[in-house]
Amino acid sequence: MLESNDVTADLIAQVSAFLSEHDPATTDRFEFLRARYAAGLAEVHYPAGDGGQGLPREHQKFVNDAFERADAPDNAPGLNVIGLGMAAPTILAFGTPEQRARFLPALWTGEDIWCQLFSEPGAGSDLAGLATRAVRDGDEWIVNGQKVWTSVAHIARWGILLARTDPDLPKHQGLSFFICDMTAPGVEVRPLRQLTGDAEFNEVFFTDARIPDTDRLGAEGSGWAVARATLMNERMAIGGNVPPRESGMIGAVARTWREHPERHQPGLHDRLLQLWVEAEAARLASSRLQQKLAAGQPGPEGSAGKLVFARLAQELSALEVELLGDEGLVYDQWAPSDLHAFDFIIRNPAFRYLRARGNSIEGGTSEVLRNVIAERVLGLPPEERPDTTVAWKDLPK
Repeated sequence: MLESNDVTADLIAQVSAFLSEHDPATTDRFEFLRARYAAGLAEVHYPAGDGGQGLPREHQKFVNDAFERADAPDNAPGLNVIGLGMAAPTILAFGTPEQRARFLPALWTGEDIWCQLFSEPGAGSDLAGLATRAVRDGDEWIVNGQKVWTSVAHIARWGILLARTDPDLPKHQGLSFFICDMTAPGVEVRPLRQLTGDAEFNEVFFTDARIPDTDRLGAEGSGWAVARATLMNERMAIGGNVPPRESGMIGAVARTWREHPERHQPGLHDRLLQLWVEAEAARLASSRLQQKLAAGQPGPEGSAGKLVFARLAQELSALEVELLGDEGLVYDQWAPSDLHAFDFIIRNPAFRYLRARGNSIEGGTSEVLRNVIAERVLGLPPEERPDTTVAWKDLPK
């Protein structure tokens, strides 16, 4: 068996050999990325034949670093964070070999953008109470209903959809999970303008939209188990990344502090230092989680990381605006931008302050995550939930 250092050296040699055959400077971007996927150098922890080599996740960093040094094209991870961070792990865990071969290559290369069709106007924090119906019709499902807060649905080719297939069962049991063609007849996307002026998320309406049964992920009625895995991956994608020290929001605020000594006020430095320490602790906790994932031992840090990320983003952006005074309130970018929400750090302080308001809602509200941590991590008594044993159709709406 190869030692870890031997595996890393072998992967770097593979990258070198790949680059000798595929010059990033002269090869079409998507052609390059498709070839990288076929070579098993997309995500090395993916199975062999599915863009990877079945290796521990910890080796991916060395592959990514080698491609970055060669100035190789990337797969637009910011724009396709839902596809890479949520859809791909779910398809890998629950998809058939045919589904993995059909959807994963173009997902990873960024040729297909994905969205997540979960939340509804009447089922946000209580996702299991959703009302969008999927009714079996031979080899297809007919879908009717509405989703909301669907990021990048306006540019997405595919969506992962949670729908109710049996209203006679309790709400968690009568759900199924589908892959939805966002260009299919009966699927309508309407952008929603948000506080920042951008329209990065949408509402989606289904009117007799048809989905082949071959695009169902997992068994019929097992949608809640599939969705829970997706939600955990979503929280990891939002709050579980391991950025370099003093990057992201804390980096933006620290840079503003250093560039504006004339704005320093009593008490602000202590607040900044305290938040710097908390941001570093959160970064190290995320690093520990990544190491546990690499060892095949996932932990509860994903939910905690997302919870802390939201609080720190809001407190840091508020501190930055306070530091800058009137200047921090200037915002003239009300026209929708081409940037995705996860690129918000590069915008101005007022944008960061406004955008951070959504961090405690997206990917599971902070209130829901506190319940998850209390019950599943700390073992505290769960809330009384009489609606979990009643048929969904009999619940008050």
